[in-house]
Amino acid sequence: VENATNSENETLVHPEMFYISGLHGLLFANYFYIFLFIVYIFTIFANVFVILLIYFDQNLHNPKYIAVGHLTCADLCTSTALIPKIIEIFLFNSNFITYGACLANMFFVHFFNGIQSLSLAILAYDRFIAICYPLQYHSINTNSRMVIIIFSVWGLSALLLSTMVLLIRRLSFCQSIVINSYFCDHGPVYRLACNDFHLNLIIGFVSLFLFIPLGLILCSYILIGVALLKIASTDGRQKALKTCISHIILVIIFYVPLAITYITAQFVDSNVRILNNSLSATIPSMLNPIIYTLKTEEMKAAIKKLYKRIKTCKNIDV
Repeated sequence: VENATNSENETLVHPEMFYISGLHGLLFANYFYIFLFIVYIFTIFANVFVILLIYFDQNLHNPKYIAVGHLTCADLCTSTALIPKIIEIFLFNSNFITYGACLANMFFVHFFNGIQSLSLAILAYDRFIAICYPLQYHSINTNSRMVIIIFSVWGLSALLLSTMVLLIRRLSFCQSIVINSYFCDHGPVYRLACNDFHLNLIIGFVSLFLFIPLGLILCSYILIGVALLKIASTDGRQKALKTCISHIILVIIFYVPLAITYITAQFVDSNVRILNNSLSATIPSMLNPIIYTLKTEEMKAAIKKLYKRIKTCKNIDV
């Protein structure tokens, strides 16, 4: 156990190690971790493909696809922060994690998960401007403005999550070091503390309340709905709504499992909670690029153009 002293000369007890419990007594647990590894491979392939497609196709160099590219980066980073560590910990029976590594794991998993949530809000903002202010879209929502929004989101998230993790260091862990989760989750960690953790609870609520972006998304779609009702032709309304379908599907995939987790957290077995949490944190990252590729006309056009270019190159080589 490591001891530290704060400004009030109180001795803080920081353990050398935490023990991440993960799934308890499930026969198929190892198969589940292998499944997560397969999900990770598909996630890397799908997201890298979308990033490269956006990078090389000049027609996709616009605010909407800057936001889409940002979401794919967030998906890739979230899975990378989470899945390799899960594989290392549970598939190779390495459940102990050092105190410092635990805080780093906590920061990066929550940080990129929050960035995912805010990325969906940024895409909702883009759709709101495109449908409610179509004539002013290109003057309001420029590439540079979208980049500024994205950097602002990263800065705010980094500030909040750094504060959250630093406040963990003011806690003493003098009893249990067993984290009842599949990673160094903020809530299960601070609840192990012997001293007062109300400040951690408050900052955790502010930093991890992923439903604030959902509220912004819902507000934007209410305004979009009002704008659609003002469009005279049915064909015009359907065409405008079609541009939102991919985003709506992404929002449902991301937030519905989270909502289920929050609502049922106190009533379900810890294994069920961990399974649902891990799936809701990893599956959307794999599905998001696939949905955008299959449901967006510009992406499908870019893929066809890429396919024709590859086919032409092969014919030239022959």
